[in-house]
Amino acid sequence: MRITFRLIFLMFIGITVVALLFARSQVKTQKQELRSEVERRADLLGEGLQEGIEPLLQKNSPREMQRLVERFGHRERLMGVVIFDANFKPEAMTTGLSSHLGDLVLAARPAFDQDQASGEYTTLGAIYAHIYSLPLHSDGNISGTLVVVQNASDILTRSDKIWRDTFFHSLVQTLLIALITLLIVRWSVVGPIFKTAQWMKELRTRGIHLPPKLPEEELFKPLMREATHLAQSLSAARAAAEEEARLRDASESIWTEERLRIHVQHKLKDRPVFVVSNREPYMHVRRGKGVEAIVPASGLVTALEPILRACDGTWIAHGAAEADHETVDSHDRLRVPPDEPQYTLRRVWLTREEEEGYYYGFSNEGLWPLCHIAHTRPIFRSTDWEDYQAANQKFAGAVLKEMEGSNEPTVLIQDYHFALLPQLIKRKRPDARVAIFWHIPWPNPQAFGICPWQRELLDGMLGADLIGFHVQSHCNYFLETVAQALEARVDWEHFAVSRSGHVTRVKPFPISVAFSETAGADPALKTWDRASLIKELGLNVSHLAVGVDRVDYTKGILERFHGVERFLDKYPNYRGRFTLVQIGAPSRTHIKRYHDFQAEVEAEAERINWRYGSDGWKPIVFLNTHHSHKEIDPYYRAADVCLVTSLHDGMNLVAKEFVAARTDERGALILSQFTGACRELPDAIMVNPYDTEQLAEAIRFALEMDPEDSAVRMHRMRKIVREHNVYSWAASLIGELADARIERPEAVRTNGEQLGSAVGA
Repeated sequence: MRITFRLIFLMFIGITVVALLFARSQVKTQKQELRSEVERRADLLGEGLQEGIEPLLQKNSPREMQRLVERFGHRERLMGVVIFDANFKPEAMTTGLSSHLGDLVLAARPAFDQDQASGEYTTLGAIYAHIYSLPLHSDGNISGTLVVVQNASDILTRSDKIWRDTFFHSLVQTLLIALITLLIVRWSVVGPIFKTAQWMKELRTRGIHLPPKLPEEELFKPLMREATHLAQSLSAARAAAEEEARLRDASESIWTEERLRIHVQHKLKDRPVFVVSNREPYMHVRRGKGVEAIVPASGLVTALEPILRACDGTWIAHGAAEADHETVDSHDRLRVPPDEPQYTLRRVWLTREEEEGYYYGFSNEGLWPLCHIAHTRPIFRSTDWEDYQAANQKFAGAVLKEMEGSNEPTVLIQDYHFALLPQLIKRKRPDARVAIFWHIPWPNPQAFGICPWQRELLDGMLGADLIGFHVQSHCNYFLETVAQALEARVDWEHFAVSRSGHVTRVKPFPISVAFSETAGADPALKTWDRASLIKELGLNVSHLAVGVDRVDYTKGILERFHGVERFLDKYPNYRGRFTLVQIGAPSRTHIKRYHDFQAEVEAEAERINWRYGSDGWKPIVFLNTHHSHKEIDPYYRAADVCLVTSLHDGMNLVAKEFVAARTDERGALILSQFTGACRELPDAIMVNPYDTEQLAEAIRFALEMDPEDSAVRMHRMRKIVREHNVYSWAASLIGELADARIERPEAVRTNGEQLGSAVGA
């Protein structure tokens, strides 16, 4: 309240000063207007008298002049008139002015001397007066002076009244404004501040269970944003501390973000870290008239951000969003995350043609179908290969530029978009520790041999010190491919390749998801329930299944639909009671194969719904839009079954996301045997997605499984995902790379070229 009254007091003083200044200006203006009126009357009267007096003065008729003066000298506000001769002796004068004759003579002299009218304001006795003097002529010469005296006291009286009125009005206005301001401050400022204080008190006392609402006044939006970020940081820190304490108490060794941060600092010391990926961790898009930063749906951000935060690293990625150019500095860099900058994002720009050839062409029409072996013919064009090479060169230039001045940098390259990049970096910076993680499967040597540039791709990858895959079988396939395609020594005992004096280790690192024991504890997520979610979909069913995928031909979406169709064929009692919600994010739609597949999925869902659907029910709900993790989470927690039916997948994180979301330890996971995840989650119901009959039976088994059996299976799967989470994956990758032996030149030029001989680390 002290601040409020101080504000009111200062406002009172300020408004009073402004009002007085305004009154002063108003008085000055009014004074000028009144004076102008007095001077105008004097001028009119003087000119009228001048015409009558000059002939009388020439005739020397003082009696006539006195009569004229007496006739005009008693008008309202006119104190009198005096006629002086050339020697300033009064020829005629209004009664009452004789006592001021000396002052009138002084006022008349300028008009006589300069032969022009003059006027002045003065005080005659106690009266404020205006004296107007006008020269009189006879035969062309000045023969005397006419003086008109007016009472100007009204000017002072009115000015004083304006001052009094203005002060009184200002006082009243100030009091009213102060009162209104006090009410506004209490309603719009003090109230929200009090609510915010209460909210922060709740945060302090209740931890992550935050009150759902904050003040929404426009004035406080920036403060609310910062308070929200502060609350989230405090909640995350508290949750991390509680989790660490719980793990210590239980003597468990679970990887957390904080533990990963310490591990990275210990392993890398002060060596800088550079991450390279095609997709950037933060994109800038236009929202109305402003620009907003969004996080693309990607497990990579969750996995790699703690590493970069721990050592203030640099993430190098393709800047593809519409407003990305507007948010970088002159070196194409910006600090991220936007709300709490802790590392650098360096954007690389590609032309539309380069992106078309490198990303959509060679990477996704060539390498993607080649590695997934999903019965889609890979397309290899020489122009796409040229764009792929150019893009890798461009990224290499950006990485090398960012590494200038650093000692023994660590480089983590992500995925099949950058197979050539390890060698390009290693040639210029042999002191760098380089790893590439291949997020998709690696096919058998015969399949990979289809690629016309397999030798160049393998040679580029073998520039790395460490190559990571999801599972051991992919490592084996890669080593077999190297053995058949290149002249290199493959060390099967240590899973390494020696080529041109450089050793590359090849190891499995099964990627995972962030696991939290408090998942779903956010009060904002408690506003949903299963019944309302089903009702929102326009359904009235007792059994719900969910599938979450990009609309990609490798994900087995059509096979999943056929399994549902066969299930409803065999078990008609589930019609009207069972629905599959397929969340399918559009993907690479301007590639013909993806565009055609999108149409196939929509048509198949429509056909099955037409065949079995009825009023108020349909067997398949296809949600063909992008969904955030937060939007998908309620479907995971509401579903009885999650179907993951990929035809070939490096890992498939949807399976692990579903398990991590089930804090109730209920629900069943149907999992394709062609995913990397099936090696880690043996308690899932394994299926061959090509076997429609088996898939239908798996759905029935999942729905009719004994609840205790289902809970035991889910408990075991959650334990695996908790112990082998995404932080464990990142820690293993960093640990292996940090221990790698590197070539250490005796000297390095400023541009990174090797000068000395290499020795073992």
